[in-house]
Amino acid sequence: MEKLLIVDDDKGIQKQLKWSLADYDVVLASDKDSAISALRLHEPKVVLLDLGLPPDEANASEGLAALQQILSLAPFTKVIVITGNDEHQVALDAISHGAYDFYQKPLDGDVINVIVRRAFMMAELEQENRHIRELGGVDSGIIGNSVVMDKVRNIIERIAPTEITALLLGESGTGKEVLANAVHKQSNRVKKPFIAINCASIPETLLESELFGFEKGAFTGAHKTTKGKIEMAEGGTLFLDEIGDMPFNLQAKLLRFLQERVIERIGGRQEIPVDVRVVCATNQDLLQMAEQKTFREDLYYRISEMVINIPPLKDRDFDVVVLGRYFLLKFAQDYNVKIKGFTDTAVAALKAHDWPGNIRELQNKIKSAVIMAAGQLISSQDLGFYEEVELDIDQQFNLRSVRGQAESKAIKEAYTLAEGNMSKTAQMLGVTRPTLYGLLEKYDLNLKESV
Repeated sequence: MEKLLIVDDDKGIQKQLKWSLADYDVVLASDKDSAISALRLHEPKVVLLDLGLPPDEANASEGLAALQQILSLAPFTKVIVITGNDEHQVALDAISHGAYDFYQKPLDGDVINVIVRRAFMMAELEQENRHIRELGGVDSGIIGNSVVMDKVRNIIERIAPTEITALLLGESGTGKEVLANAVHKQSNRVKKPFIAINCASIPETLLESELFGFEKGAFTGAHKTTKGKIEMAEGGTLFLDEIGDMPFNLQAKLLRFLQERVIERIGGRQEIPVDVRVVCATNQDLLQMAEQKTFREDLYYRISEMVINIPPLKDRDFDVVVLGRYFLLKFAQDYNVKIKGFTDTAVAALKAHDWPGNIRELQNKIKSAVIMAAGQLISSQDLGFYEEVELDIDQQFNLRSVRGQAESKAIKEAYTLAEGNMSKTAQMLGVTRPTLYGLLEKYDLNLKESV
């Protein structure tokens, strides 16, 4: 049961509220000091606070002081203040000081239940969103906390402020457009357009006009001069997805634009300068295509100033669960359904699946599961997995084991980078040589110091 703190010095109202809110584990307090003690001990997500607390029952000063202290200690707590009939302005003052909602006496059990239930739902949703952000960096658009995605995130943070042309390589559905957008959002061009075009989804006969635009009368149906995607991205970022599918004859025109930063619309003779940052992506081997003469080698080297390899979802450790919870929250809000999370078997199924369709496949499965789930937890069957898989919690989350593995790995990597020099290894790890030797013995690591 959820903890609910009720702060009121009237024993009758305490009894009435506790009876009306029997679905919650109610904790009672009669004044500010006992309320703060209960807050520290029980950490309730929701507090019902009467503003008329002793020693100033006739006014709201003690209640407002309690409100401010509660929010300073637990800023995400939802505080619902209770006021008298003639204290509307006091209630508004409490809202301005951070209260979630207010309720005016006399008490109505049904109404107070609705307000409290809504407060718990909001507190839980905000907690989930904070958790997802902490785990995966949603603010940058890159969700995940695996080592491989940390490396990708670090590369993007480094290159985003520059003008370097990046090439994103990864399987279909790995989120190449999301990463391209992350480059744009962390660049100096963030206030300008982000224009994406999929070179594989547009017929060859139309792709050139989509990219470069056309002048009025350039061909049948060209009734007015129209800008292409390159011009539309002026000052911002142009994302060319599936560039490996670009027709060979069009690649020369794109190469000229990348070198000269000018374009000519179809049917035009005027060179138009365009200032854009270009990010490309593909799931194909462009170097092999260059050897086969289906992709221009000079274009490949022009667009691959920085190559970023995006791992498939199956290689991203626990990210599948982080992404799953992110999509669950998103679709639960979109479809206004009360889904709280996954069962243990669902988590195990998410971890065990190979995800050939990567993030796109995961997103589709979560979306359908949110719509079809009968309970508040998504099961493996809701996800379309009918073979039960057990989640080994002890193996996944034993902190001593995880810490040992991480420390062993860090020591080995530092030792390699230090070329076997123990002093330098210790310095890189931020420990003394005796501490390093103690760790080597602890983890039974047989590393020989170079001469």
